[in-house]
Amino acid sequence: MYFYGTTGVNNNGHLEIGGVDSLELAKNFGTPLYVYDVALIRERARGFKQAFEEQQVRAQVAYASKAFSTVAMVQLAEEEGLSLDVVSGGELYTAITAGFPAERIHFHGNNKSREELEMALEHQIGCIVIDNFHEIELLKDICSEKSTKVNILLRVTPGIEAHTHDYILTGQEDSKFGFDLQNGQAEEALAEVLPYDYFNVLGLHCHIGSQIFETTGFLLAARKIVEKMTEWKQKLAFEAEVLNLGGGFGIRYTNEDEPIPPAQYVSAIIKEVKLLIDQNSLQMPEIWIEPGRSLVGDAGITLYKIGSSKDVPAVRKYLAVDGGMSDNIRPALYQAKYEAVLANKPLAQTSDTVSIAGKCCESGDMLIWDLPLPEAGKDDLLAVFCTGAYGYSMANNYNRIPRPAVVFVENGNATLVVKRETYEDLIKLDLPLK
Repeated sequence: MYFYGTTGVNNNGHLEIGGVDSLELAKNFGTPLYVYDVALIRERARGFKQAFEEQQVRAQVAYASKAFSTVAMVQLAEEEGLSLDVVSGGELYTAITAGFPAERIHFHGNNKSREELEMALEHQIGCIVIDNFHEIELLKDICSEKSTKVNILLRVTPGIEAHTHDYILTGQEDSKFGFDLQNGQAEEALAEVLPYDYFNVLGLHCHIGSQIFETTGFLLAARKIVEKMTEWKQKLAFEAEVLNLGGGFGIRYTNEDEPIPPAQYVSAIIKEVKLLIDQNSLQMPEIWIEPGRSLVGDAGITLYKIGSSKDVPAVRKYLAVDGGMSDNIRPALYQAKYEAVLANKPLAQTSDTVSIAGKCCESGDMLIWDLPLPEAGKDDLLAVFCTGAYGYSMANNYNRIPRPAVVFVENGNATLVVKRETYEDLIKLDLPLK
């Protein structure tokens, strides 16, 4: 059994998270329930920041809030001195409502609307990451109308394929994101934005994928970008103040995964960028990174109550829980794998192999296949590890199932940060036929 952060077994023989008994959490807040280990999030944030500080490199560590965005999470990111990466008007609105410093907000996205861009300019956010030619023209138009200057980065695709699932590859040439480095689009975009009075071109951004367990992809991407930066210094008199190498740092979901410590990613990136910059006689840029999953992924645990079961002799035993693809769509979407234990008896000897089914009316609603468990049945509490990234943020109301509550735990205290949806919430936007 692998325990993450402050998770362990207490004197009652129950799973404990942040000093709080998981059975008490389920009793007080209901199930399904997202539980976040705040101490582990703080530890990860400080680990990324410290790695840059030790190398004495100017940097920003921006939390990629698409992984998990709520007012409380954004406020926690602010407490830890992080910057913030948002990808929609909704995430931006959440950040502003949370009181996050606008100058540390970076706005991403491949199809930002006029309204979203106007909102970003109104709040004077720190940076807009321009993704395509349409956005250049749209932002030019808005800036001219409002006589407003804005900091921008250009997102480029360096043609690097990270070793990860096809659905979450973003750095290769065939991508919906960014300006391609290889076919001249990136240079064309840079030549267009540099002379424009209302743009302050800070530098370049790339993102090569997600759930990456090695540094090679980041180093190759840095080499390709710095090569172009060297050309553009001669051709366009441009030197980047910022080089943003994105995120995608992997975490451990199961024993098949072997992530490396945050500091190892950062150290390798800094070393490579310094070497390349020196070799090409460029000014050292500020380095930005965007961890999301690696900050919150393994800090999250989802608690479920076990309900019905089905035994198919000589084939499989199913145990159904009171959630499923409505609170964690990743297994159905791209076969994500998880580990789990019975929270009420985590140290009990495993005696069975079961498959965990969700309650949605969908054959594909399976959370975990072939999970070793002790004898389990109705009202046992199942704890699924590493659900902190893209669980709540991708939650949905399929079958009109209300979304779970979210609780932060730290130092023996539990704080409700997102209320459980009610049936009334589900229909509050509905209008009658007559």
